[in-house]
Amino acid sequence: MDDLKGMAARTRLVHAGRHPHDNHGVVNPPVYHASTILQPSLAVWEASRKPDFPGYRYGRAGTPTSRSFEEAVADLYGAADAVAVSSGLAAIACALMAVLRAGDHLLVSDSAYFPTRKFCDQMLARYGVETTYYDPRLGGRIADLLRPNTRAVFTEAPGSLTFEMQDIPAIAAAAHAHGAVVLTDNTWGTALHFDALGKGVDIVVEAVTKYICGHSDVMMGLIASTAEHAGAVRDMVRLHGNCSGPDDLYLAQRGLRTMGVRLKQNEANGLALATWLEGRPEVSKVLHPGLPSHPDHALWQRDFSGASGLFSFVLRPVPRAALAAFLDGLKLYGMGASWGGFESLILPGDPKALRTATTWDEPGQLLRIHAGLEDVDDLIADLEAGLERLTAAAKAAA
Repeated sequence: MDDLKGMAARTRLVHAGRHPHDNHGVVNPPVYHASTILQPSLAVWEASRKPDFPGYRYGRAGTPTSRSFEEAVADLYGAADAVAVSSGLAAIACALMAVLRAGDHLLVSDSAYFPTRKFCDQMLARYGVETTYYDPRLGGRIADLLRPNTRAVFTEAPGSLTFEMQDIPAIAAAAHAHGAVVLTDNTWGTALHFDALGKGVDIVVEAVTKYICGHSDVMMGLIASTAEHAGAVRDMVRLHGNCSGPDDLYLAQRGLRTMGVRLKQNEANGLALATWLEGRPEVSKVLHPGLPSHPDHALWQRDFSGASGLFSFVLRPVPRAALAAFLDGLKLYGMGASWGGFESLILPGDPKALRTATTWDEPGQLLRIHAGLEDVDDLIADLEAGLERLTAAAKAAA
């Protein structure tokens, strides 16, 4: 369907990027496994070398499989263009390098995804870009950190592990007044729950690995850009030789069509678990911006239309043996990196080592949960049994 204007996001999730009657009526876009793409004449070959060529020139530069996915994502974000890359970190790296050059200054939220920090500190620094980390709750006061050579501000809301919200419209207003580009990692909110470009962001990155894919079987990222930056972003992706494989693109498209209903369940389960955990004596704090107790709840309500299934909570201090008793006996929560799939996960984290502009002073263990699609009563019962094991082990160690 070509004209989706005015239709709801969940409707566009189903229809954007699909052109069945271009493919014999087949509902799902076909998978093109392609490296070589032939041109029928010298004139077309010469035209295919030009940047504005509307067709296909080589598998790495795009196929109908990648184009259908990118078209759908661009539609969802209201972006001039979207490009798929090999991972979420690849999206972050290519987006940053598309706008930065040697001698530039970059501002990055202190609560950003840790691999983002590593890329800034270990790769961008090597090429003469200086990074300053800022308090994610700074809002419009970020203007005080802008230097004459500040080229970009990288945001992430909510923050990784600790879930601080950011006043992105205020940050964007200050950055744009200075002539800086605003980027955001929107993996938690997705295009369904946070209208990043509508809130002043210029370039959005998202880990397709997470909610778009939804089945823990794809590594992919995306970059969605305004018209001003779309060309530079796509050029940088091509210069890096970065692309996504056709089978992964197909799986990502399939996940995209059901993301609306899946994310609704992830949100409901996450809020139910977070609310239940708030009432447990073993828990000192729950970090979920959808809870009224969260210090940035009003900001989340203003800018977001929903939540995902990812949040954290902090235990009251217990011996390591008690923590192990809790985690090792869980039946429904796997312990592994990533999130956004159909299955629930739990992972210990330590923000202390990941901060430079802010501090993390909680004495207890932080645990991050991804609420999957299981029955929420079963998920609660599994946590309850785990906390009972934790309490018993803590008493035994006392």
